[in-house]
Amino acid sequence: MFVFIVLFTCKAVTQDTINISIVNQYKSKVPLATVKVNNLDFITDKSGTVSISKFKADSILIIHEGYKEKHVALSELLVNRQVIMEKKFSWTDLLTPMFYIIYGGIWLLLFIIFAETGLFIGFFLPGDSLLFVAGILSTTLVDSISLNTGSDFLNLLIISGLCTVAGILGNTVGYITGRKVGPAMFGWRDRFFFKKKYLYQAKEFYEKHGGSAIILARFLPFIRTFAPIVAGIVHMEKKKFGFFNMIGCVAWVVSMLFIGHYLNNFTKTQFGFDLEKHLEVIVIGIVLVTTAPVLIKLFLPGKKRNPTV
Repeated sequence: MFVFIVLFTCKAVTQDTINISIVNQYKSKVPLATVKVNNLDFITDKSGTVSISKFKADSILIIHEGYKEKHVALSELLVNRQVIMEKKFSWTDLLTPMFYIIYGGIWLLLFIIFAETGLFIGFFLPGDSLLFVAGILSTTLVDSISLNTGSDFLNLLIISGLCTVAGILGNTVGYITGRKVGPAMFGWRDRFFFKKKYLYQAKEFYEKHGGSAIILARFLPFIRTFAPIVAGIVHMEKKKFGFFNMIGCVAWVVSMLFIGHYLNNFTKTQFGFDLEKHLEVIVIGIVLVTTAPVLIKLFLPGKKRNPTV
């Protein structure tokens, strides 16, 4: 009789308890969120997971500072054990690639790719990490413009084509700017949207690598913003610039998108590790790798050259 009672009690507890995970719109975990069921409060752990008692509640309320309150029907939880809370906007969101994809879709992605080299404000935009994340979320992006082919490869080609065109146009605008007003830019004062030191670095980078600098610069933050401007300043031949511009854009866009997509598939299949759930760490890694050459140049400078055109 005692064993029967214990088993019955354990079964009842199991039936009346469900485990749910709470994440935000960027797929990041939400720890220490308060889940209210009737008059009881439950707190999510570090992984954003919590076990709650169903009792006779029709819905639950989830509260967390910095997030909008979330009401979820209990019937919905029984089907989908994950709840997505909407994080309130903060300026740090601008450094999160998922922010641009969620709220701007492929059109904002294309504008950023263009702006990184076509506009001065582009030097701080997360181009590399944004393309990497776009590769992971390629299906979502093509769905947003009703161009999903049902094939991952073809979907990536569609996104690659659009991003390549945006990158080529951006570089072209930068090149034209360099030919028109470039020399005067060396006399401009630093502002938030313009840093003269990046212009000097791009000039030195171009002088060292020649035409191939247009290709290599695509993989270097800050440098890629000003490399086409420098090419315009030194009056690089238009056809030559167009050739290197096209090769560089294709190499950069395709490598970032395809690596992001297929690396995520590989890690999920082989190790059960979903990169989409750890984007913050991935983005930090990409930023460190891509900015390392620039940081080394800044903190371990070689022989300084006179800043003259």
